[in-house]
Amino acid sequence: MKDDDNMMDKNHTPSRRAWLGAAGATAGLVGAGLAWWRLSPQSAGPVAQHAFWAESFEDPSGMSLSMQDFKGNPLLVNFWATWCPPCVEELPLLDRFWRENAAKKAEILALAIDQPSAVKKFLLRQPLGFPVGLAGFAGTELAKSLGNAAGGLPFSVFFNADGTIWRQKLGQLTPEDLAKWQGSWPKA
Repeated sequence: MKDDDNMMDKNHTPSRRAWLGAAGATAGLVGAGLAWWRLSPQSAGPVAQHAFWAESFEDPSGMSLSMQDFKGNPLLVNFWATWCPPCVEELPLLDRFWRENAAKKAEILALAIDQPSAVKKFLLRQPLGFPVGLAGFAGTELAKSLGNAAGGLPFSVFFNADGTIWRQKLGQLTPEDLAKWQGSWPKA
């Protein structure tokens, strides 16, 4: 079939293209706004925060990690998994930060939402200086109660020394995130 130039012009006028472009841009903005709202961490209520401090987890060696033992110092809880590339990428940054700030009583706890065997195998290849708890797949519900409505990983919760939540972040941590948290600590 031969193209009819007159037919093409009638269906693709500049005003129609502009209208379609504006509609597409509006849909994109609405979608981005919805994604931002849905993926932004939600606030965790006092009941969820209180329940967190009553939790305990087994570490890879079988010892118990009581959250109550971490209270009183700034604490970063990082929910991660061995199958999550951004989680694995941020662990060396967390380990370095923990080593640099251990004397300041800063604590980091990595809660693995994973199979214990996978975590143990991973830690043989990449040991960490800070504690690792085995939260298993139930850790997803704990992360949700602390504000991770989307259930994505990695998810980090920054606690103040008094046990209240300072900030939550869904996604990979940066050195700037850690520096801001460090700046929130009480001066000794």
